[in-house]
Amino acid sequence: MTAINAMEKAGTLLEALPYIKEFYGCTVVIKYGGHAMINSELKQAVLTDLVLMKFVGINPVVVHGGGPEINTMLKKVGKESTFVGGLRVTDAETMEIVEMVLVGKLNKEIVAMLNRLDGKAVGLSGKDALLIEAIKKTATVRHQDGLVKNCDLGYVGQVQKINPAIIYTLIGAGYIPVISPVGVGADGKSYNINADTVAGKLAEELQATKLILLTDVAGILKDKADAGSLLPVLSTSEVADLVKRGIIAGGMIPKVECCVSAVNNGVQSTHILDGRVPHALLLELFTDKGVGTMVV
Repeated sequence: MTAINAMEKAGTLLEALPYIKEFYGCTVVIKYGGHAMINSELKQAVLTDLVLMKFVGINPVVVHGGGPEINTMLKKVGKESTFVGGLRVTDAETMEIVEMVLVGKLNKEIVAMLNRLDGKAVGLSGKDALLIEAIKKTATVRHQDGLVKNCDLGYVGQVQKINPAIIYTLIGAGYIPVISPVGVGADGKSYNINADTVAGKLAEELQATKLILLTDVAGILKDKADAGSLLPVLSTSEVADLVKRGIIAGGMIPKVECCVSAVNNGVQSTHILDGRVPHALLLELFTDKGVGTMVV
């Protein structure tokens, strides 16, 4: 290692020091999904970041998605998805496959990789210790005739209550909780819940310092065609206008709504990061510039 390289590394550590001090002992909820779960190099980078966070005194809590893997498994078994107004209907057979992929496969793969990196991870679903109590989610759909009707999405749920005791126990014992977004209803049945929503509600219940959503976009852009138009900071008061103007649109709307809800309910700051950028978590947490969009 040359003296110049050594000085550069020392400078990086010094830049990170105030952030390490600030976030020591704090809880950070991370929604892990997108390409960062599929690409092996990105997966290694994200999980290494999580372990490093734990070793410098931050308490990461991970909620993972798995949409692409669920779609792949449905195709393998010849199960065709039904959609109503663009929303997937999850029948009992589909829910069984969803739970198998999220809880039985992906969750354990993430936990195993974290443990190989000395991360001491424990996998959970919302059914463990009644972590996520769910109720059926209904949606309103505008049909071609112009009528707005309620539709039954099957075993798609929304969070009714978070019972965080098991999370506190695991954090206190030095573990990284890794959570599948499968909730349990009062009838004991499983419900598939949007992972962003679960991460947001969990962050609210834990009164986390940060909520971080890893996505496949750079953040919120003023101009979708211009990567240089990134909005680094967004206040909750600006959101409605940006939605009205179409700057926040499509799948970004529920992510931003999740961030707004979290900030309004006690989470200090929320972040939408591009999970395709290696070590995006470390760049956001421990550097002066950060990456992505912060909603405050």
